Amino acid sequence: MPLKNVLILCTGNSARSILGEALISRLGKGRFQGFSAGSQPAGAVNPHALKLLGGLDYETSHFRSKSWDEFEGAGAPPMDFIFTVCDSAANETCPIWPGHPVSAHWGLPDPAAVEGSDAVKAAAFQAAYEVLHHRVRQFVDLPFDVLTGDALSARLAEIGKSIP
Repeated sequence: MPLKNVLILCTGNSARSILGEALISRLGKGRFQGFSAGSQPAGAVNPHALKLLGGLDYETSHFRSKSWDEFEGAGAPPMDFIFTVCDSAANETCPIWPGHPVSAHWGLPDPAAVEGSDAVKAAAFQAAYEVLHHRVRQFVDLPFDVLTGDALSARLAEIGKSIP
């Protein structure tokens, strides 16, 4: 299977989408390349996301909060899959991607919105990471050679509702 590009979208691109980008690239093992962006980027990656990923031996120096505009137009890598991770139940504006990549909504609560001690915030980021890890693992293990079209879209939607 040729390398497939996966874009994880959220509003601020500072927490959930960064975690998703990291997971896609790691669990995809050369089959999938993760990218992330936001419709209204926060301008910086949340330090709790970087601390969590660093503690799990991810290289974090390349992560940055960026606009989805970077993935439009000439020179941008073509996307094969797009997953939105904003939590529509929390009244976040969830970005919509034009075009024809296979898309699904994988919403989950924003750990960056959690208030409290550093331990409480760290726990929220860990919980978000675990949900995304569970979903990304299911995604990269799909039988892409036989699962296509509506069946693939339906399976991606199911994955987006799953929790560990």
